Amino acid sequence: MSVYHNNVTLGTAAVEIVPAWSTPQYVMLHNMTKSSNAYIFVGGSAVSTANSIHIDPGDNLDFQLPPGDSLYALSNPSGLEVGILVTRR
Repeated sequence: MSVYHNNVTLGTAAVEIVPAWSTPQYVMLHNMTKSSNAYIFVGGSAVSTANSIHIDPGDNLDFQLPPGDSLYALSNPSGLEVGILVTRR
């Protein structure tokens, strides 16, 4: 098993935060900000503030990403940091 971790500063345009992998990935994301009304939006490459789920300030989101899928994110406002921890088999 391998572990991937990173912190990514996001803007208002979607960027890939977890690249595709050949096996399932267990993903944990953390919105590093503590400010209210500062959200991180996650989804596919077409993620936007209007079509995706978000992570509240200081909260976590964890799930399993299927083989071959990647994950994208953006923030509102720009400049938020997402903490990423991924385990792969």
